[in-house]
Amino acid sequence: MQKLNTSLPEVWELQPKVIRDARGSFLETYHLQKFSDLGIPDLFVQDNHSRSVKGTLRGLHYQLRHAQAKLCRVAEGEVLDVAVDIRIGSPNFGKWTSVLLSAERQNQIFIPRGFAHGFVALSDTVEFLYKCSEFYDPTSEYGIIWNDPALAISWGVANPLVSEKDAKFSTLADMPREFLPHYPTK
Repeated sequence: MQKLNTSLPEVWELQPKVIRDARGSFLETYHLQKFSDLGIPDLFVQDNHSRSVKGTLRGLHYQLRHAQAKLCRVAEGEVLDVAVDIRIGSPNFGKWTSVLLSAERQNQIFIPRGFAHGFVALSDTVEFLYKCSEFYDPTSEYGIIWNDPALAISWGVANPLVSEKDAKFSTLADMPREFLPHYPTK
């Protein structure tokens, strides 16, 4: 597994070793010790799987009291995956990064706790898989509106399909500070 930096120092793209032959391919998508050796100490407790059609945008989601680190990949299709640093006090507060995830490349993105996360489906269909370091808790879920003008995320889709819930999220500037995570101080 190779760890590649993104424009945010704590968000990484991961490139697994893919073994291909006449039968198909094989790859290791998660190995606790190898991930720990890469600097990813999180233990993952829940796997999620969503299916989306082209133009579907899911996000920008986060959990506050039960913050989740996420390890995301695509089993079918292609997405633009986005992470936004929303931690109060972070030197990168309000900055975002993105990684193009595809079934063909078999790459992954690691998103640490304290980041909002979303993705948009770029292919006709997408099978999106992600591991979480904490269990989903609907009472702890919040979000930032996907088209926040201050964030100016380049989603690459003009009129995405967005859920009613996601369309009602506020901008980062309008989010009450008590509903945002804090940057860890040492």
